[in-house]
Amino acid sequence: MKRRDFLKKASIGATTAAAATIINAPFVHASKKTTIKWRLQTYAGPALAEHVIKPQIDAFNKAANGEMVIELYNSDQLVPTGELFRAMQRGTIDAVQSDDDSIAAPVDVSVFAAYFPFASRYSLDVPTLFNHYGLKQIWEEAYSEVKGVTWLGAGAWDPCNFCTRTPIRSVKDLKGKRIFTFPTGGRFLRRFGVVPVTLPWEDVEVALQTGELDGIAWSGITEAYTVGWANVTKYYLTNNISGAWAGSYFANSDKWNALPEHLKTLFNLSMDSSNYYRQHWYWWGEAHYRTTGGKLELTSIPDSEWQTVEDEAVKFWDEIASKSPRNAKVVQILKNYTATMRKAGKPYRYS
Repeated sequence: MKRRDFLKKASIGATTAAAATIINAPFVHASKKTTIKWRLQTYAGPALAEHVIKPQIDAFNKAANGEMVIELYNSDQLVPTGELFRAMQRGTIDAVQSDDDSIAAPVDVSVFAAYFPFASRYSLDVPTLFNHYGLKQIWEEAYSEVKGVTWLGAGAWDPCNFCTRTPIRSVKDLKGKRIFTFPTGGRFLRRFGVVPVTLPWEDVEVALQTGELDGIAWSGITEAYTVGWANVTKYYLTNNISGAWAGSYFANSDKWNALPEHLKTLFNLSMDSSNYYRQHWYWWGEAHYRTTGGKLELTSIPDSEWQTVEDEAVKFWDEIASKSPRNAKVVQILKNYTATMRKAGKPYRYS
């Protein structure tokens, strides 16, 4: 047999055999990737969640293109807010948007979350402290000591002012007021006779109507109008005990670690987008509702008298610093930052 004929017949035979193999092979369905599903609960009720997180989650789900879907739940919808941290550790829920203080995070730095008195004057102070003054690294260190939960990052919200049923025009007017507020903020306000009250978020409006509450120190004026509290209170105190709420995102560590890197990056980008949206939404709202809201009468405590509250905060800081070396480190950063802002002058600080 000539070499050319041999190669030709061998090629035909191989092709026939391969075809037979393909025909006789069992049919195999192409495997489909399983969509990753998370349940995330926010601290916010439905009306507020529409601004502080829903746009972020909607955008993330769209950009994830079917690879991952996050189901969003509002305040206390699945788990009471005070039990959120433990629920994450157990895997009952996968992620949380809240502050460390309210979810009872078992770390020493949780006391600085939400409204640590006079830690900030403006919302930009919070990301500046975390990204340029070392708080990010301190929070990562603290949460590395806790199993089951990963701290993902912090952002700024609105200031902490009083919305009340009767006017506050002096520090002495705070005495005896039953106020819905955050844990650490409430501890500080006790020094002025405030009676802190803890309630499920959805019960606050009714408690204001029935007189169970005299007011709130839970937000600025943007939220008061957005969630309906401006309908059941009459006065808004322009003095605040903090310029911005410091909130964070957390996730169950196993669920976070199992995500592919591109979905982790996508979630981090969505957090940044949400943090940016809140910066301008609150900045717009705090001025807009003061000037055009029409429902709340603005009251103020003279600066000279309010200074006594700020001075008391410094004592409070020192008490917190004594609780742990890490707390002392955070307090020193806050003191250094405050000194820098005052030295820088306008527009960083006006006094």
